Amino acid sequence: MNRRVRRKVARKSKGNVVQSSSPEVQEEVLHLEPQGVVDWNCLPDDTVIQLLSCLSYRDRASLSSTCKTWRSLGSSPCLWTSLDLRSHRFDADMASSLAPRCVHLQKLRFRGEESANAIIHLRAKNLRELSGDYCRKISDATLSVIVARHESLESLQLGPDFCERISSDAIKAIAHCCPNLNKLRLSGIRDVNADAINALAKYCPKLTDIGFIDCLNVDEVALGNVLSVRFLSVAGTSSMKWGVVSHLWHKLPYLIGLDVSRTDIGPSAVFRLLSLTQNLRVLIALNCPILEEDTSFSASKYKNKLLVSLRTDIFKGLASLFFDNTKRGKNVFLDWRTSKNNDKDLNEIIPWLEWMLSHTLLRSAESPQQGLDNFWVEQGGALLLSLMQSSQEDVQERAATGLATFVVIDDENASIDCGRAEAVMRDGGIRLLLGLAKSWREGLQSEAAKAIANLSVNANVAKAVAEEGGIQILAGLARSMNKLVAEEAAGGLWNLSVGEEHKGAIAEAGGIQALVDLIFKWSSSGDGVLERAAGALANLAADDKCSTEVALAGGVHALVMLARKCKFEGVQEQAARALANLAAHGDSNSNNAAVGQEAGALEALVQLTRSPHEGVRQEAAGALWNLSFDDRNREAIAASGGVQALVALAQACANASPGLQERAAGALWGLSVSEANSVAIGREGGVAPLIALARSEAEDVHETAAGALWNLAFNASNALRIVEEGGVSALVDLCSSSVSKMARFMAALALAYMFDGRMDEYALVGTPSESTSKSVSLDGARRMALKHIEAFVLMFSDPQAFAAAAASSAPAALTQVTEGARIPEAGHLRCSGAEIGRFIAMLRNSSSILKACAAFALLQFTIPGGRHAMHHANLMQNLGAPRVLRGAAAAATAPLEAKIFARIVLRNLEHHQIEHTV
Repeated sequence: MNRRVRRKVARKSKGNVVQSSSPEVQEEVLHLEPQGVVDWNCLPDDTVIQLLSCLSYRDRASLSSTCKTWRSLGSSPCLWTSLDLRSHRFDADMASSLAPRCVHLQKLRFRGEESANAIIHLRAKNLRELSGDYCRKISDATLSVIVARHESLESLQLGPDFCERISSDAIKAIAHCCPNLNKLRLSGIRDVNADAINALAKYCPKLTDIGFIDCLNVDEVALGNVLSVRFLSVAGTSSMKWGVVSHLWHKLPYLIGLDVSRTDIGPSAVFRLLSLTQNLRVLIALNCPILEEDTSFSASKYKNKLLVSLRTDIFKGLASLFFDNTKRGKNVFLDWRTSKNNDKDLNEIIPWLEWMLSHTLLRSAESPQQGLDNFWVEQGGALLLSLMQSSQEDVQERAATGLATFVVIDDENASIDCGRAEAVMRDGGIRLLLGLAKSWREGLQSEAAKAIANLSVNANVAKAVAEEGGIQILAGLARSMNKLVAEEAAGGLWNLSVGEEHKGAIAEAGGIQALVDLIFKWSSSGDGVLERAAGALANLAADDKCSTEVALAGGVHALVMLARKCKFEGVQEQAARALANLAAHGDSNSNNAAVGQEAGALEALVQLTRSPHEGVRQEAAGALWNLSFDDRNREAIAASGGVQALVALAQACANASPGLQERAAGALWGLSVSEANSVAIGREGGVAPLIALARSEAEDVHETAAGALWNLAFNASNALRIVEEGGVSALVDLCSSSVSKMARFMAALALAYMFDGRMDEYALVGTPSESTSKSVSLDGARRMALKHIEAFVLMFSDPQAFAAAAASSAPAALTQVTEGARIPEAGHLRCSGAEIGRFIAMLRNSSSILKACAAFALLQFTIPGGRHAMHHANLMQNLGAPRVLRGAAAAATAPLEAKIFARIVLRNLEHHQIEHTV
């Protein structure tokens, strides 16, 4: 039914009306309600139908259900001439429910075997065009039944993936059942024999467009019998006998377009085809290695014939073919569509050329080869951008997919070719892709969003996407009811959220809530959308403000649900990473507690440390590390089996990545803050693996292991285990040679704990002979430890500064010593009252080295500006530290370092006391 489209418009302001290009609209404006409010019930039928035609099927059905009138209009035959069911679950039941509306259906796109089997239930006898992808499992029987039920078919396309179960028998069935067929494009057929091709020649007299693409074997002699063919593609087809082809196909009387891309055709066959085929206008030979190796071959002498190859200037050739003008630039396809050229052949050539180029470029991008870099940067990317402006939706989709694919170097590591990505940006590709992403067609939305996501790995492109409004568009697409669209949009937000400058914009666009909603919406199906949503939330949660918003949006519950129930390792890894970031950022105390208090969160993370996948184990251990900073979480993790799980993880990660080793040691460090947990870690065998990690060359690993061993050494039984497991030498090495000041500091403190006398009492328990043996071995270890503790402290002792401080009571002298001794990272360490008390007691130790070490440690813990300096100062005041410090500062036998450090600590305590009273 042909209808005249009319639009209603709203008032711009009182007395003013927005003018429409249709005169009849002005009459309709007069019937609008005051204040510009439209009475939707009074919209003309034509307007409603036009509105419905611009919606996705899901939205169309939803809008049609609002009232009886609109329900009737929603069933109008003109709305059901074309269906794209690729994004929907299409089975026999759905087909039967759609059948009453599909009497006039002419064009259908489907995806997969189940959808193919359901097509016959539509009872769409007037079907003219059928296109399917994901056709690997479609059989001869299924295809034969489809064509038998749809004898009016004029176009059949299956691909681009291989149709592995379709044979020549099905092609013969097509020939017998579809006499009106004019277009047949099939991909990945194993064998297209002479009987099948001759049947097409005999029974399909209108067949003008044939594509046997990526096939293993095609009978080239029989193809020479299809005299009606005007366009022929054997792109990617192997085993072609090009000598036979060049002697036969040039006789095809109507052949004007031939595609031999991605084959082993040589220059002699190309020469014969171009020179002898009378009506041939276009020969596509992209990515043909043998042809490209012959640098002397040129097609410029063939007037009015275009050769498209890697060695030719494609845009110049297209311009000369279409306009007899080589200065058209890179918008030649768009220029053609807007021109008034009436060349009938070219009007047929251009859609075919666009389709074949988009297919070959996508295939070439999917199978990257050496030597194509210049082509992609100089011509390939621009060709894809030009094809994105095609009037053919499937060409637009493939071009967008090609852009998403050709920039990728390494899928696993999200690595892209920056030169290609920035070439797309320079040629206006970002704006084009965002335009496609705003289309109502969901296929275009998903492919455009995928391309934007991949390109946004490049920081410059990500900036351009944000500046062009891409974040708002992606946030909107993330709310789509179509899983594929939502998945690609979430992937785009994931990549954009890597940049700190984009996180706030994503939150402002509603992206955080959209991502959280995605997890709940698709929680039971699809690992892709869940992994991308969780990955984006993980990046966003690393920002303090966004982290709080993630928690407020229900992100904690959503992410814990994934950690507990999802079985896909990618999802588990990103969910654990997101929980780790939530626990460490935003209102960290609040977020940390919220994650720990979410039902099943800690148990799930403990369980994930046992995953067979290293990435999952690493992120789960990292989350437990961050969560262990909260006292309640720390004990709850231990109660959930966290000690045993993390010790097992540390024991098993000797050959793991530094990231996993660091987090395993870090989680044990966090748990060991509690003495009960510290004892449990030692009892479960945690000392030996931590010593092994302390020997790591990776700074982050041995620094974290040193922190855990420091905590463990507070307990005498653990201290003895460290000695027995050879830990003294590992700590001595760290103390003397690590590039990390923090690692050296914590190693020195661990050694000080071990040899301040408490371990000796524990070690002497046993038989006299055992006690004597232990005493002898401990003496040697003690001497070595004290030697290196002393050397460590002296590293921070500038003789001139100390002499000046000893001779003067001026604050400036002490300040100079403080600045030279300060370890900035030590300000993040938080000690308990028992630990501070131990260092105070160490000031009275008979060893002058331990006195100096204790004073040095207390200096670090009380330096003004330190995160926990006030906490430590209060503990020291409560424990009577000032008196002990004054004694140490005045002791005649104490080393100079201990005296000066003690004076500085006293000054720090005075500072904090004044600050507290202000």
